[in-house]
Amino acid sequence: MAETTNLNPEEEKVFDPLDMNNYKVEKLPKMQKSGFEKWMARLGGPIAVLVFVLIYWVLKIGFLDNITAESLNPDTCAKAVKRLGEVGLADFIRTNYAMLAIFAAAIVLWVTEAIPNYLTSLLVILGVVLTGVAPQKEAFAQLGHPVMWLNILSFVLASMLVKTRVAKRFALWFVLKFGKNASGVFFSFIIINLVLSMFISATTVKATILLPIFMVVAAIYGASNGNRNNVGRNLVLQNLFAVNIGASGFMTGSGANLLAVSLIAGAVGGYEISYSDWLYAALPLALILLFLGWFIGAKVIFPVSKAEAKPQIEGGMERLRKELESMGKVTFEEIKAVLIFVGVLVLWVTKEYHGIDETTVAFIGAIVALMPGIGIVKWNDVDIPWHLMLFSAGAYVLGTGLNATALHVTLVDTAFDAMGISENTPYWVFYIVLTGLMLLSALVFSSKNMRTMIFVPIAIATAQSFGYPVMSLAFPVALLIEHVYVLPFNSKPAALLYTTNHYSWSDTFKYGITMMGIAWVLIILWGETVLRWLGHTPGLF
Repeated sequence: MAETTNLNPEEEKVFDPLDMNNYKVEKLPKMQKSGFEKWMARLGGPIAVLVFVLIYWVLKIGFLDNITAESLNPDTCAKAVKRLGEVGLADFIRTNYAMLAIFAAAIVLWVTEAIPNYLTSLLVILGVVLTGVAPQKEAFAQLGHPVMWLNILSFVLASMLVKTRVAKRFALWFVLKFGKNASGVFFSFIIINLVLSMFISATTVKATILLPIFMVVAAIYGASNGNRNNVGRNLVLQNLFAVNIGASGFMTGSGANLLAVSLIAGAVGGYEISYSDWLYAALPLALILLFLGWFIGAKVIFPVSKAEAKPQIEGGMERLRKELESMGKVTFEEIKAVLIFVGVLVLWVTKEYHGIDETTVAFIGAIVALMPGIGIVKWNDVDIPWHLMLFSAGAYVLGTGLNATALHVTLVDTAFDAMGISENTPYWVFYIVLTGLMLLSALVFSSKNMRTMIFVPIAIATAQSFGYPVMSLAFPVALLIEHVYVLPFNSKPAALLYTTNHYSWSDTFKYGITMMGIAWVLIILWGETVLRWLGHTPGLF
């Protein structure tokens, strides 16, 4: 039975459930902060200042004071060893205090959201320079990091798809072509999300493009204007799941994926994870998870009855057809947009044959897209979230500081010593614990970049401390970055789709925590099979 929210006759008369304009993002209610979140925001600033002052000027921290040249492995901490030789032990220890103070204060600010995330990143960059953790030139240069450019250029390429409306046209066409019944609709949106993930690196943008379409489809099946049923629950929750898991299948699926690639490359010393490296390891895993997400949602947790699987509004799909027809015939600009991006994807996947790296390929695509006369977009049409770019720059600077001080290795060694973990601990224990922590951290932290910045360096440090290849632990952890769908505050798409009023907190938790548990089992199996076959892990057992 559908759950109904009572509306007066006048409201029901005014509201047209098949009008896409009713589902624009600006018309959805905004998710308000809870009282606890407001207090966290108020206290976050003073707590961050206190944490910084205590660590940098007041406390005596034994594991930092006990750092010696012999305690740093020259093979895995080469940059830190070089730095120690240049500045001397006393100054090196002092930079470790500074790095810990900056890192801890930044985590407090990011978690409490006392100030905007980009402003925290700017403070991190300033702090690293003023305390001497990294020279000014090196810290400021992170805004020009190749992965930063890949991020920026990916948004240029995505903007041409949004401007030409080719993404919307594809989504409407696919639903009309293959969404003949409820199951067809669910699978249609899975495929649509996967295809869009190849082109669009912002999960919120994908959710925004698709939201009006799946809201109209939900209304066709009787879920709209406060009425909830299992078709609506599955449509919205599976789209939330697919928006994120689709992004996990591609290195350029999100900025956090690119950040992880950068951190791993920095730790390995020149090694680069290519687009195809990520694709071969991650896309099959994403496909399996998306299929299981459909099965668990539509068959187990929110089973769709025969009655619910029948359209409740006759001619509903015709409204979608009219929406598609109103876009007119496919334009030459749309064709050019598709050709440019397909060309970029082909060059990314075939890097081993031509040797041109992903960032340079993105440069070529963006230049063609912006070129007067033959291009598609002008600079003013490009939607680049510069606040996210600044956030990422701060994260890269933190990575630079950790490498310069080897603080992450020191912290991991100290923590493992306290827990009694020795060099005889089997590899599979680290693998299972680190992947589990990465997944569970998504229940607490709302930023994928922040989780990446915390847990990928921990995985790197663990590998370096115990003599395992960095990729063997850091890469599996990186493949779990996009699992941010359990609760409404876990990501921006989660917050956005929760406001559609198609499901409750308990609904999203039941579905999300189940899929998170399945993802953990799968990544363990992946470590023993696919990642082992590809040469990334030695196998677990």
